[in-house]
Amino acid sequence: MEDTLLEGLGSGRVERIVVARIKPGVDLLEAIQEVVRREGVQKGVFIGAVGGLREAMFRGLRRLPAQFPVTDEDRLYLEIRQPLELLSLTGHVSPREDGQPNIHAHFSACTVQGDSIVTLGGHLTKGTVTALKVAVAIAVVDGLPMKSVFGAHSQSEELVIG
Repeated sequence: MEDTLLEGLGSGRVERIVVARIKPGVDLLEAIQEVVRREGVQKGVFIGAVGGLREAMFRGLRRLPAQFPVTDEDRLYLEIRQPLELLSLTGHVSPREDGQPNIHAHFSACTVQGDSIVTLGGHLTKGTVTALKVAVAIAVVDGLPMKSVFGAHSQSEELVIG
């Protein structure tokens, strides 16, 4: 077998692109879950998102634990309760072993602090609330062998390709 740096590799094609305008005052992750459910997205990649946020919850990895899984003690949750501009949304939608879609998304947003604009990013969890003109785009893919499974090493859901 060829020596490789990759744990998985696959390709597919874009079947369609789904774009959703999100109402103000709703949780962004919950809105994305609704989009995925209503559009029947099983496999997809986030193309991006833009708009204003009322508040945001960023989750970052503080440290890698000596033993997995990663727990909340290993993470930092940073809550920003002021207006932000949503700059990007990345990640994927992949089917779990039970057939339900798994959404793994990261986002970046900027906010004003004093006379500076500060950009933050992290894992998208519940607690990020829309304010105005929020739109999300998802490329729905076909033929890409991808799924979310429980990983023995990480002790959490992992993307498997191939």
